Amino acid sequence: MKIIFMGTPEFSATALQELINEFEVSAVFTQPDRPKGRGKNLAMSAVKILASSYNIPVYQPLKLKKNEEMIEVIKNLKPDFIVVVAFGQILPKEVLDIPKYGCINLHASLLPKYRGAAPINWCIIDGESKSGNTTMLMDVGLDTGDILLTEEIELTNTITAGELHDILSSSGGQLLIKTINGIVNNEVQPVKQENELSSYATMLGKEMAVINWEHSSENIHNFIRGLNSWPIAYTHYENKVMKIYKSRVINEQSNKSSGSIIEVSKEGLKVSTGSGVLLIEEIQFPGKKPLKVKDYIIGNKIDEGVVLK
Repeated sequence: MKIIFMGTPEFSATALQELINEFEVSAVFTQPDRPKGRGKNLAMSAVKILASSYNIPVYQPLKLKKNEEMIEVIKNLKPDFIVVVAFGQILPKEVLDIPKYGCINLHASLLPKYRGAAPINWCIIDGESKSGNTTMLMDVGLDTGDILLTEEIELTNTITAGELHDILSSSGGQLLIKTINGIVNNEVQPVKQENELSSYATMLGKEMAVINWEHSSENIHNFIRGLNSWPIAYTHYENKVMKIYKSRVINEQSNKSSGSIIEVSKEGLKVSTGSGVLLIEEIQFPGKKPLKVKDYIIGNKIDEGVVLK
């Protein structure tokens, strides 16, 4: 079984490791090295680092579309499968047609819901009670291909996007292996997606991470969970950015204006919202580490009555 793997971030690398353990991975395609950190030094992707440790050839085309040189490389490798996990490019039809069995994609949602760039984050922001992984047979659309296998998990109302990422990442590789073996043994049959049930998970950015305190406590709590571990939801406390990592919806009401800090204690900050009260439990100010509120207020003051904006 000859496999070409295409992926870039840590989520992809975890799946790649499972495939390396099980099959022959002939080559890896990943995004070009990018500037990272304060020094803006070029950094390799997690997938490149892993592939290089196994001496697997690594290719880093800026684009595959109309890239005849790279397409010829793929043809010459004669893959049985191309496996794609968060690669960051839509594959052109001439690449999709190369593998013997097709191009398989692992997507971190229960398709057709949450197609697109940030499915893990948006399912939590939207307060979903379940998520999972889907493998699909790729076509030229964005996550529109026929579904092969799904794996569903229940979500608690405290799980963060970072935690869900790790769960789906660790289980995704095994789902890929099941899918590949199932296709080869004719035990897995593609099923068309119900497009009328589809939704899109748009890309995240720091500019969308500011909290709107007019929303309900539950919605804000889900927003905070969905943006943890990146880009982290934030608000402004007396013109200083306050990042919020952890919160809890409590069974209280307040007649104070939305965003008002109504109580400061070791439990956290009670903040009035558009509907209900939210308890803020873990925060971070510029230049400081994230801290539980009970630890932060030992040497710092947060005033009741301040309105977060």
